[in-house]
Amino acid sequence: MSNILEVEQSVSGYKWKFRDCDERQVKALMEHFGFSEVLAKILVARGIGKENADDYLKPSVKNSLPDPLHYKDMKQAAERCAKAVIDGEKIAIFGDYDVDGATASSLLKRFFNSIGAKAVIYIPDRIEEGYGPNEKAIQHLWDIGCKILVTVDCGTVSYEPLAVAKKIGFATIVVDHHIGGDLLPEAHAVINPNRMDETTEHKHLCAVGVSFMLAVAVNTELRNLGYYKTHAEPNLLKLLDLVALGTICDVMPLTGINRAFVAQGLKVLSGRTNVGLAALADVSGLSEKAGVFHLGFMLGPRINAGGRIGEASLGARLLTTEDPLEAKEISLKLNELNNERRAIEMQVEEEATKIVEAEHMNDPFIMPIGRGWHQGVVGIVASRMKDRYFKPCAVVTINNGIAKASGRSIPGVDLGAAIASARDLGLTLTGGGHAMAAGFTAEEAKLPELRKFLFERLSIQPGHNSGRTINLDGAIAVSGINIALVHDLEKAAPYGTGNSEPRFVIANCRLVDSQIVGNGHVRCIFDDGGIGSGSKVYAMCFRAMEGKLGQFFLHSKMKNMHVAARLRLTNWQGRERVETQIDDAVLA
Repeated sequence: MSNILEVEQSVSGYKWKFRDCDERQVKALMEHFGFSEVLAKILVARGIGKENADDYLKPSVKNSLPDPLHYKDMKQAAERCAKAVIDGEKIAIFGDYDVDGATASSLLKRFFNSIGAKAVIYIPDRIEEGYGPNEKAIQHLWDIGCKILVTVDCGTVSYEPLAVAKKIGFATIVVDHHIGGDLLPEAHAVINPNRMDETTEHKHLCAVGVSFMLAVAVNTELRNLGYYKTHAEPNLLKLLDLVALGTICDVMPLTGINRAFVAQGLKVLSGRTNVGLAALADVSGLSEKAGVFHLGFMLGPRINAGGRIGEASLGARLLTTEDPLEAKEISLKLNELNNERRAIEMQVEEEATKIVEAEHMNDPFIMPIGRGWHQGVVGIVASRMKDRYFKPCAVVTINNGIAKASGRSIPGVDLGAAIASARDLGLTLTGGGHAMAAGFTAEEAKLPELRKFLFERLSIQPGHNSGRTINLDGAIAVSGINIALVHDLEKAAPYGTGNSEPRFVIANCRLVDSQIVGNGHVRCIFDDGGIGSGSKVYAMCFRAMEGKLGQFFLHSKMKNMHVAARLRLTNWQGRERVETQIDDAVLA
């Protein structure tokens, strides 16, 4: 059947390909562990065999966590932070305004406060201050009595501001994961798995993951110094809900320690011990057990909304408060800002799409440029355009002769490294990031030269040759979709980058009905094509009404087709049910 259902061009323009799967390994997993065939195939297709299946299905932070001291500069950072705690020095935590920055800042503040230390968070305003530490903020933190400056999710290329911090008297510790240059900033320690001279194998941590490593190292140092003989030692595992949230929202690969962080963090989140996250879940309408989807598409965007178009510090304030009333108030504000953000985003996306489709459809790197677009939404728009055209994309907004951009990439195309190279060549004023997400600030006059450089640099990377492909894990009939099957799939969760969610072909199904629901979604009902089973499945095609796929469903009633979809469990009024999410289709 797989040969029959492999598709060269679907409605959405994708090639369908069934994942390679060694049947001998599948059989070995089934016999050794008693796995079902579908679970065994999913594991084997993701490179999991008999020797590592147990660890993969039961990810443990204890077993996966590397020694934090193997990172360069971690030892001196831990020693200096421990000294600050013992001596009662005030610690300033300077974070970024996105989810990773908010969670990383909040994790360190919660950790330091829990052991009796004094810590304050400073989140810069996106519009007024921009990304990373600045001299005015640094001076303010010194003036309020801070002696230690910890930058999180920023700082690796903040050469001038950190030189000022050193001159003032700060001991600066950089906690970051963005790609840096050949030079390190003037700091007491630079902890970054992606600094140029770092040799670690554990490079795929976001800032909150690195912050957790620092907390573990400081905790160990304090224990060795006897600090906990007179103070209660914290349970660091209770902070993993923040690590999970930042890891998912920064699109880190869910392999190795990240997989354990997210799996255990979701368990912590379900306990609702973080007052702010609990309030945000309630305001978001999250009434079921939280999963990767809920973190990435419900909680994360609301926390981001404060940094994008509102008060940048709202996210960190929410994640550190212990006051339920304050938590509810901030959550309601973030929800309101998120609704406002959606409206702004839709307008910018519409304008950027017109530019691309009129002038740049054949470009290897999509770079729509507009004047006055809101800086807070260009990253989201870049992400949507990257998905639509399957090309790396940076959306640029110009204000007063200065261009600011946020970009997203596709697997196999390292956008962060390309922008870092442009920065080193003087094509940008600032710039950097990581493989899948990066940004820059540049003079408007240099945009043509910068565009040409990025076109040439990105077009030769291997991701451009992979094509638009949907990888499939198997073919099923409508009658085969049930709760038991999805429970089996969830054994290999959490799914995300690096551990892709299983996708199946619902083969030879008939579209019984389709209709527009909600904000541009298309809801479909399929049956088994009239073969008499009586089975039906309800499926959603999100944000599809105006696209090719949505129009296909709206005009193909009672036709037989193959549908590519993912299956999830949802809980409605206390009852479990399968939610089928459509990704693509082709006529049978």
